[in-house]
Amino acid sequence: MVKYYTRACNFYYGSQSRELVKKKQTLPLNGNNNISFNQVEIFSKNQKKISSKIISLKKLELLSKNIKYKVLKDLKNITTKKKLFNHKPIIMGILNMTPDSFSDGGIYNKNKKAFKRIKQMIDQGADIIDIGGESTRPGSRIINPKIEWERLKVVVTKFKKKFPKSKFSIDTRKSLVMRNSIKHKVDIVNDVSCFKYDKNSFDLVKNQDLWKIIHHMQGTPQTMQINPKYNNVIIDIYDFFESQLKKFKRDKFKKKIIIDPGIGFGKNLKHNLMILSKISIFHSLGFPLLVGTSRKKFINQISKNFDTKERLGGTLSSIIFSLSQGVKIFRVHNVSEIKQGILVFEKLLNQ
Repeated sequence: MVKYYTRACNFYYGSQSRELVKKKQTLPLNGNNNISFNQVEIFSKNQKKISSKIISLKKLELLSKNIKYKVLKDLKNITTKKKLFNHKPIIMGILNMTPDSFSDGGIYNKNKKAFKRIKQMIDQGADIIDIGGESTRPGSRIINPKIEWERLKVVVTKFKKKFPKSKFSIDTRKSLVMRNSIKHKVDIVNDVSCFKYDKNSFDLVKNQDLWKIIHHMQGTPQTMQINPKYNNVIIDIYDFFESQLKKFKRDKFKKKIIIDPGIGFGKNLKHNLMILSKISIFHSLGFPLLVGTSRKKFINQISKNFDTKERLGGTLSSIIFSLSQGVKIFRVHNVSEIKQGILVFEKLLNQ
């Protein structure tokens, strides 16, 4: 049986986009008239053989009945405004309360420093603070859930009292940490294992009135960068998301899902570039997209001799490119610089 996938492409921006939408010559991306498109790339998968073709929206009528039905169904998801607590691009500021995270391990793992950093990121424009107590960098070691919770306990239990207007996310694979965070009104659960590492985590979060991040990772943090392989990285990840989303169909809050393709989690340079270049394919799943490219190794692999400690240029470049394809949420270390970049880009985009 052949399976089909739809990716919006050939984008228009700002006043040109708004005019074309008004004339019904383009369709708005995620309900945003400032970004629209007039072509789609249709992928077809027959067993392991994958091919694609780009066609104009005007020529959809020429498609066979079954392909046309699938594309039109996907287009409904692609063009619908995604439900979120903020309609603007969202910045998720990273707070690693760990001694061994790849970029900032040991810097904010004391409570006083952590609270100071949270306030700083909120003042700089962070909409969400993502708090983690276990490193998931390549080759990291697994820690006991009780130790992980001890690292986070003070910050998590006091977050809403200190920052009542801000959202916070818990970055964990452990049901113990999730459960304790839910008691203290966590807004988002960000589990890089997609609720697979801990057998109790999925049952814990389903039917909870909070956002769940569906994250893709091939392997585990200990194994993920050991020669990762895909038949087709875009299609394989899409199929993974589809299978995971089915598990949430009976979730009372099934619309509170965020999709994260997991840049650097079981992907080499070629895989990461393919995901980012065609990330708009995931809009047809019908949920907002998140990317985490901040300071990742692929930036070093591209820039080589021009690499820098914080990789800010490469991070911002990847974020602006993703933003131009309708990605909504960005998980970052350098909040103020990314906020500045997004504000300037949006101003230029909307002229």
